[in-house]
Amino acid sequence: MRYFFLLLGLLIFNTSTFAQDEEVQIKNALLNYINGTSYNEPKLIEKAFYSEANLFLENKEKKLWIVPIKEYQSWYKNKKQGEFNGRIGNILSIDYNNAIATAKAEILFPDKNLKYIDLFLLKKLNNEWKIISKAATIDENSDKVVADKILFIVSNAASYGTSNIPTGNSFSELVNAYDAFKDAGFTVDFVSPEGGAIPLSYVTTSDAKSMEYLYNPDFMFALKNTNKPSEIISSNYKAVHYIGGGAALFGVPENKEIQKIAMTIYEQNNGIISSVCHGTAGVVNLKTKDGNYLFKDKIVSGYPDSFEKQDAEYFKHFPFLIQKTLEDRGATFKFSERNTSHVEVDGNLITGQNYLSSKDVALKIIENLNNRKTK
Repeated sequence: MRYFFLLLGLLIFNTSTFAQDEEVQIKNALLNYINGTSYNEPKLIEKAFYSEANLFLENKEKKLWIVPIKEYQSWYKNKKQGEFNGRIGNILSIDYNNAIATAKAEILFPDKNLKYIDLFLLKKLNNEWKIISKAATIDENSDKVVADKILFIVSNAASYGTSNIPTGNSFSELVNAYDAFKDAGFTVDFVSPEGGAIPLSYVTTSDAKSMEYLYNPDFMFALKNTNKPSEIISSNYKAVHYIGGGAALFGVPENKEIQKIAMTIYEQNNGIISSVCHGTAGVVNLKTKDGNYLFKDKIVSGYPDSFEKQDAEYFKHFPFLIQKTLEDRGATFKFSERNTSHVEVDGNLITGQNYLSSKDVALKIIENLNNRKTK
């Protein structure tokens, strides 16, 4: 197998502040449309679109159904404004040049098991981005559509601490878990301490699944545009999943906002906290409302301290030892021999030993969430 590191500055994600500002403005226009249609807010829809825009839709009678924006807005006027109507929208990609942009979103109707793909054309008019047209079609490739969302927690760290030793988020762990969730119809979002692009490590070019996602523009757009903690609404998620790679030891474990998001999902949403490999570093500081560590008297897995190359330079920069810290704080740490999958399930805490466990952890989360629906 061949591995290489894709680092923040070297990845195709070298985006200027100006470009980020433009993308934020485009994203806000799209969110006005998404939130306006999800919460019956005609004024938000009006704000998102150019006043003479047309929507190119389809229905049972017409493959091409042209709807002026004013007519489209009127569909939401007699509904209870501000009330969630079950429609879920997610931005998949944005591409812009000067004063024009294209974008793609998925629109989910879990109660009907339907997914639409929306394509947008936007233009900057009077220094404000507006949607000037939208086309939509049913995604015939989608077998399952579920309302539950999963939040992947990733790191912005491109090196071990203050050293110049490169690291990143494990690409294989990202891919294997993401693919399992998407296959089961779940929506996956990403959050990092700083938001924006994240560094990647262990991109295996001989692995077919990794290569598939490496060239998947929607997936790579999501990794380029991870959410900041302040952008996350915890009530939208049923599980958090801490991704591994050396980057997981830096920025994430000590981040108070991310800790609050994870514990809100766990305690208020009856949600799942999960991790894989070095991602378990993100769990070590999590405490319940009563002040106890989340994992106290629970079984946890992750990458064992004894498997680290303790004479290597990178190891000198570890801020703490994952296994030792968890055990000192009341956890029982379990693992198997190298290069084998190992998953521990202790209630709503699901953890895995290494990248080989990534898909298995995801499947255990899916099993847990699906079982709730049958009870």
